[in-house]
Amino acid sequence: MLERVVRARVEEPLFDLGLRSPSHHAIFSRNNRYVYRGSGRREAVMRVVFVHGACVRDGEWWWHRTAELLRRHGVASVSPELPSCVGAAGLAEDVAAVRQVLRDSDEPAIVVAHSYGGVVTAEAAAGAGAVRHLLLISSFLPEVGQTLSDFGDGAPAPFLDADPGTGTFGVRPELLADTFLHDCDADVRAEAPAHLARQSLRVTGQPVGAAAWHDIPSTYLVCAQDRGTPARRQREFARRAGRVVELDAGHHPFLSRPADIRDLLLSV
Repeated sequence: MLERVVRARVEEPLFDLGLRSPSHHAIFSRNNRYVYRGSGRREAVMRVVFVHGACVRDGEWWWHRTAELLRRHGVASVSPELPSCVGAAGLAEDVAAVRQVLRDSDEPAIVVAHSYGGVVTAEAAAGAGAVRHLLLISSFLPEVGQTLSDFGDGAPAPFLDADPGTGTFGVRPELLADTFLHDCDADVRAEAPAHLARQSLRVTGQPVGAAAWHDIPSTYLVCAQDRGTPARRQREFARRAGRVVELDAGHHPFLSRPADIRDLLLSV
C-alpha cells in the first residue's frame, strides 16, 4: 500500500502496488522504551542506526533533531561516520564501518539510510541478524552489482563539484541551501555548511555486493519536495521496498520535520 504521510500521520491511502508488508510490529513497554516483539513474543529494546548521505561529515549533527526526539521515548541511536567522507576510502570501507556498528550490539535495530546511505546499507545490513527493518529516506536502493554512477545521467549533478585531480567530489556550498535545505529553518541553514565534506570519487564506481532489502522488511520515504533527488526518481526506487510513504518535505526531513520521522520510526 502506498500511503501519504502528512504531519506524522498516515492520512491518505493511495493505490495498491501489491508490495510486501513488514513482518513485525512495535510496541511500548511499561517503562516507555521502544521494543521489538518478534514471532516468539520475546521483547527486546530497539535501537536506531542512522546512515548519512554523501558529501557530509559529523553524522550525528545531521540526525540530531530526530535522535533527540527518539531519545525522549527511550530509543537509543548511533550515527557512524563514513570513511569515504573523511579520506580516500571507498564503498567497502563505508560498508565495513556500518557493519561494525551493527555487530557491536545484538539489540534489534532499525537502519535509517539517507540518499547515498542506501547504497552503503544495501550491503552493510545484509546478513546482519540484529536488523529488523530498513527505513530508506530519499535513498538510492541498488541491486547487486549496481554502482552509484548507474543512477546518474553520465554527468555530475549541477549542485556537485567533482575534482578528478584530488579524486573527490562535494556539494557546491552556494547551492546547498536552495537544493537541500530549502524547507529547513535558519539555524539549520546556517550550521550545515560546516558539516559538508569532500568525498572520495571511488564510491561512485564501486558495485554493491549485496541487496539487504530483498530479505529485510523495508519502508521507503519519498520526499516529495526534494530538489536533489527528484520525487519521480525516488518513486522508482520505492517500488523495491516493502512499504512506501510520502512526506511533503525536502531532502533532509529529519532536520526540517523531525517529529514526522520520529513517528514514522515508531510505527514500523
